[in-house]
Amino acid sequence: MKRSIKKQFSLIFSLVFIGVILVFIFTNVFLLKFFFMFAKQRALMDSCKEIDLAARGYDLESQDFLLSLRQICEKENLSAVIISADKSTVITYSGNDLALKDRLMTYSAADNRGNVKVLKKTINYTVQHVKDPSSGLEFLEIVGTLTNGEQFLLRSSIEGIKGNVYISNVFLMIVGLIGMLAGSITIQIVMGRIIKPILQLTEISDRITELDFDAKYTGKGEDELDRLGQNINKMSDKLESTICELKEANAGLVQDIEKKEQQEASQREFIANASHELKTPIALIQGYAEGLKEGIIDDKESRDYYCDVIVDEASKMNALVKNLMSLNELELGQKTVNIERFNIAELISNQIQTMSLLAANKGTFICYNPEEYYVFSDEFKVEEAFRNYLSNALNHVSGEFPRIVIETVPEGEVLRVSVFNTGQPVPEEAIPRLWDKFYKVDKARTREYGGSGVGLSIVKATMELLGQKYGCENKDDGVLFYFTLPMS
Repeated sequence: MKRSIKKQFSLIFSLVFIGVILVFIFTNVFLLKFFFMFAKQRALMDSCKEIDLAARGYDLESQDFLLSLRQICEKENLSAVIISADKSTVITYSGNDLALKDRLMTYSAADNRGNVKVLKKTINYTVQHVKDPSSGLEFLEIVGTLTNGEQFLLRSSIEGIKGNVYISNVFLMIVGLIGMLAGSITIQIVMGRIIKPILQLTEISDRITELDFDAKYTGKGEDELDRLGQNINKMSDKLESTICELKEANAGLVQDIEKKEQQEASQREFIANASHELKTPIALIQGYAEGLKEGIIDDKESRDYYCDVIVDEASKMNALVKNLMSLNELELGQKTVNIERFNIAELISNQIQTMSLLAANKGTFICYNPEEYYVFSDEFKVEEAFRNYLSNALNHVSGEFPRIVIETVPEGEVLRVSVFNTGQPVPEEAIPRLWDKFYKVDKARTREYGGSGVGLSIVKATMELLGQKYGCENKDDGVLFYFTLPMS
């Protein structure tokens, strides 16, 4: 269960604030009275010292003494009575309170201490707490003798103290309640401002845990929370960049692993196919060679036939090995590309001339209308690719009137070179695999003409090395192969 930090802080500060207010109220209720009593007691003793000092400097009946006595009593709200040592002069200042004289005379004569609690006693004066039995009022008194021998009594009512304490307590409680309400509102506002960036940082951290790095801290201040938010922004950017780099590295690693697996599978397939292609000619060569060695034939014609077979199969093996080596170099990019400008019509015408005898033996007509087009490419590699197309067409041409049609057609900045032969179409599902090494649509027929399934793979590797297009298309009465060459 999630707990709001704002509520926790607000509760803590509110409790502390309320606790402080309650401590003040408790202190005021239970200790303020004692403090006032102590302060009033000190005021009585200080007033006693001031009266004693005035009495030593002035005559009791002088106006200066009377003025000093009045000032002292009014300042501390006191009632006073002073009797000379010979009791011939009595001075009172008590706001028409004539009972003070009787009180002093009674105290002096009988030392009546009923309803009296002595608070402090010295040689010269006594401080006491008195409760008047007739009125029930309470007073603080100080009774004693001045330095010149005059007797005195100073009195201060403590009923006012009780009233002041009560008023103070009520006032403090009201102020405390208002303070608690105002403090709670203030705490909510202040904590809202303080907690807002913390909540924003919490939301950002939650989104970062979900790999959402779009959330950013927007504070612009310079305090610790703002610096923390800015550092989280930097950390988020760095983490996003690192994760992207890791993903890219992981994707590259996966591709490398897949590529390696494909290469290993291709190597295994290559070895298996190469072994299969070489197995038959090797077996024939071995068989006919053993026959010649063991002398199982005597006539010259049979020996010549055996030798022709051996030579033919050796030639096929040699051609296969050369094609495989050429294909391997092309796929590994080990062959250099020599770009030059040459006439494609001359190249095609030369290849037609080379294969004209083979075409005549098969009753095939090669149709080509030479048009001079100059292309920019590697002439040797283009010648090898075209020879494979033409050889493939001669091997698969068929029909009532077998023919091969060669065309060169400009298409924008490239020249499309195509070789068409009449015959059976290639199954659509087999067209993408025609360019795979050792793939044969009709294995029996391929064996008849000694094909190895490498020629079209060489065309593919050559065109990819040159950066050109190539492909195969089924036509109504045959199959067309093509590749493109740049003209400028």
